[in-house]
Amino acid sequence: MGFISSWDDFLPLSSHVDWCEPNYSIVPSIAEFWNTISNSIFFVIPPILIYLFKQYQRQVCGGVNIVWILLMIVGVGSVYFHSTLSLVGQLMDEVAILYVCLSALGNWVPSSYLPQAFKDDRRKFHALLLGCGIIATALAFVKPEVNHLLLFSFGIPGLSLLTNELRKCECPRVYHVGVMSSVWFFTAVGCWIIDRFFCNQIHFQYLHCAWHIFICLGAYMACVCYAYFYAYHECPEQGPKLCFWPNDRNEWFGIPYVSLLVTSVKSTKNL
Repeated sequence: MGFISSWDDFLPLSSHVDWCEPNYSIVPSIAEFWNTISNSIFFVIPPILIYLFKQYQRQVCGGVNIVWILLMIVGVGSVYFHSTLSLVGQLMDEVAILYVCLSALGNWVPSSYLPQAFKDDRRKFHALLLGCGIIATALAFVKPEVNHLLLFSFGIPGLSLLTNELRKCECPRVYHVGVMSSVWFFTAVGCWIIDRFFCNQIHFQYLHCAWHIFICLGAYMACVCYAYFYAYHECPEQGPKLCFWPNDRNEWFGIPYVSLLVTSVKSTKNL
């Protein structure tokens, strides 16, 4: 499979990637019905997070909403891909995931983890990530079959940051959310691997739609933890704390977000 060069790549079933769910078995116009509608979670949680992170966006990190918007774009790309199984849909899905990873790193890697040149001017770090994104995007179009390896490789620095910070974390709530994000992530990856490589042995058609749900839960919880760690390191004077919506006492079923005790200070560290 090579560079996208014709309108044929927009056609249904033009992607070489197929999943266990039978094609066009429920709705004649949707290639994989359950894999398509399972992306609904990407249109539910991110808009809530945009609302919950309004204070954080004003006072700590102006780019926080970019991550939540990109998560919704992942949902759009995945809906298009699974409803058509087109190569263009596959690339829309995968490239959107790439930029979620890059934007999360750009927004929330604490300065203590960066080389001195990036500590002095964080815009250089953003430029480096943008360059990596452009190169990876070009490779995605030239070699679509290796995209999943590239995307999973971006999980390594994210998991490393999460693990390192959780080891030092003294807040039980943050620790709980961090552990749960890891549980959802590895469960999602397990579903993806089994559905991708062991379909003929397992014969279970719903693992990929489970991947969508679990990876969305794992991704947004990890991002909430990253947002907390960044505020904790860079803006401790603002008193970041983890809260849950709609009921702050419900740590298992509430949506976690970062609140700030100080309401009148604006940080410029992330600009």
